[in-house]
Amino acid sequence: MRLDDVDVAILTELQEHGRLTNSELAERAGLSASACHRRVKALETSGVIDRYVAILSEKALGRGITVYVQVTLDNQKRETLVAFETAVEAVPEVMECYLMSGDADYLIRVLVRDANDYEHVHREVLSGLPGVARLVSSFTIRRVFSRTTMPVPEELRV
Repeated sequence: MRLDDVDVAILTELQEHGRLTNSELAERAGLSASACHRRVKALETSGVIDRYVAILSEKALGRGITVYVQVTLDNQKRETLVAFETAVEAVPEVMECYLMSGDADYLIRVLVRDANDYEHVHREVLSGLPGVARLVSSFTIRRVFSRTTMPVPEELRV
């Protein structure tokens, strides 16, 4: 989908201020409310807008520790990969999971209360997932920054 300056303005505003009313969004984008609504619907239908979420405070919910875990499986068989991916998705402490190239097969991001909480997740949950041969954990010291807004690439603009 090709995006013009108005589409980019809509996407920028929604990423930064997701609770804007359609009227407020239309005003900021320089459109009528009905034209703005049509554009937002088109961006949703095309898949440019994937979903709407509220971003919760990890710290406020008592999950102030982020651990990145490199997971190596005991084999690369399709059924092992599928079994691992299905099982890891059901672990509520795992916020993200990526199939990787390189030494580890997967990289997962885990949110926990503290080191004791992670020890429990590591010992009782992650190590028991299908096909897991090795886990390498790295605790974050502090978050330097985190983005939720994504720039619209120039090649998609009209």
